[in-house]
Amino acid sequence: MINLSVVVPVRDGEPYIADALTSMVRNARPDFEFIVVDDGSVDATGAIVDDFRHDLPGLSVLRNQSPVGLADARNLGLSLAAGRYVTFLDGDDWYAPGHLAALVAAIDGLGCDFVRVDHVQAEGRKRVIHRAPQARRGVVLDPRDGILPVDGKSMVDYPYAWAGVYRRELGELLAFPGHLHTAEDRPWIWRLHRQARSYAVVSLHGVFYRRQVPGSLTQIGDERQLHFFDAFELVLKDLDQDPRFLPKAVRTLCALLAHHLELAERFTPELRVRFEERGADTLRRLPDDLLAATVSRLEPERVSALRALMPELPGTARHRPTLEEPSPAARLRGTR
Repeated sequence: MINLSVVVPVRDGEPYIADALTSMVRNARPDFEFIVVDDGSVDATGAIVDDFRHDLPGLSVLRNQSPVGLADARNLGLSLAAGRYVTFLDGDDWYAPGHLAALVAAIDGLGCDFVRVDHVQAEGRKRVIHRAPQARRGVVLDPRDGILPVDGKSMVDYPYAWAGVYRRELGELLAFPGHLHTAEDRPWIWRLHRQARSYAVVSLHGVFYRRQVPGSLTQIGDERQLHFFDAFELVLKDLDQDPRFLPKAVRTLCALLAHHLELAERFTPELRVRFEERGADTLRRLPDDLLAATVSRLEPERVSALRALMPELPGTARHRPTLEEPSPAARLRGTR
């Protein structure tokens, strides 16, 4: 019986994929399988993966002739996973020896739907441990309790799919929005925390996230960055029937939008105009009272960035509300 399926999407990962595969060799067990999805690579990724067929037991390889994006590549791997549990690894990251066995032991011992872990951010020779933002460790919790607080960092602000392990029987809850080419993990983590029954956080930090990789979407300012707005439209749509978490979603949206604006120099002039227009439209479609409350608690530099998009930003001196503004519910319907 397969206990764990590891899904590894990769595209043009020639400089790093051998490190990822070597780390899986050091974690391999007879009850583990490793599903590599080569998403239309045009470099030597495929040949490197083939070189590991004899060294990595349980390795299977799927190849897309044309790239479909990270979300759909993960979904393809998920569709073929046979393990009781599933985890993910990006092709430029790697595991410490024994990490996968520790993941399985954690979720077996706790008996919950999913377990989240810390990770190590690697930049050159520098290593920094990033802790999942849940102080209670090694106990089963209600996933909905991991969404708040509004103004503090919470588990929905820690969306990394590879920082955890999940029961495969969660089914569609594990699927990613396939049309998104970036920020696909945002609606994914929100849905998981809103609909799963139980989760836990354990103090493992055996997954290494390679930062500042040339060619990664965090470094590239092409039109896929516009999917940030599509991702949060999905989050807001899912909250139509559960508005208690709406302030948290709007707070996260505004903070991340301001962050993207700080990095706008990576955009072409044309894309920057499109991004700013989309950002302004998104802000105007939020309920004025909720946006004003959010703005009142944001850092001044973030407020300035948002006000550059929307001079009439609620909660600032330039905003003058009308006598009859639509209700929050009516405003939210305008985001669909």
